[in-house]
Amino acid sequence: MAKRPGHAHSTSEPILMQTFDAANIDKEYQFYDEEAARVSQKIDEELKRDWVRRKDAQRRQVKVMLLGQAESGKSTLQKQFQLYYAQHALDHERPLWRPVVYFNILKAVRMILDELDHELNNLSIDDSLEGQAVAHSLAPLGDLSEEFSGLRTKLVPLVAMEDSLASELSGGVAVTGGRTGVYVRAGWQALVTPLSPNRSRALPGTGGLSPAVAQVTSLASRTLISVQNEVDELWKHPAVRILLNNRRIRLDESAPFFLDSIKRVAQPDYLPSTADLLNVRLQTLGVAEHSFDIELCGSRYNWLMYDVGGARGQRHAWVPYFDDATAIIFLAPISAFDQYLEEDPRTNRVDDSLQLFTAICSNKLLKNSHLVLMLNKTDLLRKKLEAGVKVRKYITSYGDRPNTYADVSEYFRAHFIQVHRRHDISRRALYVHFTSMLDIRATQDIIVNVGEAIIRSHIAKTGLA
Repeated sequence: MAKRPGHAHSTSEPILMQTFDAANIDKEYQFYDEEAARVSQKIDEELKRDWVRRKDAQRRQVKVMLLGQAESGKSTLQKQFQLYYAQHALDHERPLWRPVVYFNILKAVRMILDELDHELNNLSIDDSLEGQAVAHSLAPLGDLSEEFSGLRTKLVPLVAMEDSLASELSGGVAVTGGRTGVYVRAGWQALVTPLSPNRSRALPGTGGLSPAVAQVTSLASRTLISVQNEVDELWKHPAVRILLNNRRIRLDESAPFFLDSIKRVAQPDYLPSTADLLNVRLQTLGVAEHSFDIELCGSRYNWLMYDVGGARGQRHAWVPYFDDATAIIFLAPISAFDQYLEEDPRTNRVDDSLQLFTAICSNKLLKNSHLVLMLNKTDLLRKKLEAGVKVRKYITSYGDRPNTYADVSEYFRAHFIQVHRRHDISRRALYVHFTSMLDIRATQDIIVNVGEAIIRSHIAKTGLA
């Protein structure tokens, strides 16, 4: 009998069916369920432990923002904290600061030569009382044009290196407005150190410079060594001293320190000292994070310090860091009463600091942050007052108060305290210190007190024991 199409088997052929043991199947599934549960539980426990570790680390993380206008001393304070809590890291960076020191000197020499040309060429047509006084002081020195022309010729190779050195240190960073200088972003040290062939970051522990920066640094060093006597002669020249004393030449605050030390710096084996690191001028763009550990009462805390660019155009970059800031250290350079903002020549720098401090006190994102005010650069304030610079000439509200350090410093302190009382939205305590960031011992005493106060405040808020 023919098989019916479409059927795989004849109806007469037996079909063997596999039988299953239900009991065994249940046992196997039970085994796999229990094993999966154990694995899942183990993963959950590890995740919980990891969460607890991260939570504990987060609770022991202290975020401190250094705020203030440009050139208020924020970067110097950061280096003072680093010097106290992480000196090994600062020591590792010393060779990287060598080209920055050279740049500070090159810039100072160029500024002196430029101001000399301007003042000597325009002195005869300046009929102001101050101009006549300067002309009278310079008269005994005779005709200076030939002497300074010779000095300039010898110093041209040194001054000509300023832009190339600035460009290498800045790593291609430029600012609008045609201003020259070293403007660096966070992590600039990595940009000037050599790279590993297999990685895109700086080699740890090398302490050396990248080939491009090393080449221009070496050339700057050799040039500075060859003209160190001319730099010293220019700096100590009586005409330069007269113009400096009469405020016809204005230099960066670090310039006198390095020009006074030219013989020490102009050595083949020069390595920046701690004082050099604190005096050197380097303008940061954006926000730079620095991390180091602090031991207090047997516990370790991770201190994250944010050093921010203080120029008006950079202040918008501060806001993302406000939300969870543990503390704010606000620096106000009270020595700057006779100076105006580079980005706005109509605004007095002390007035700008007061306006900025008002904004900080009234910012809702910062209402829970510990607040420290450092009235900075008191050493420069003393020097200006001793030189006879009158505060009332620049700040009319000062009136006829005595032009002494005690009266002037108290006047500024009272104004900042008044701003805090009127505008602080959380009525928190304000801790005020008079500071000079270049005084290592005094500043580190303050750092210890401030650091402990901030951490104790943090402990109280987070419930850490």
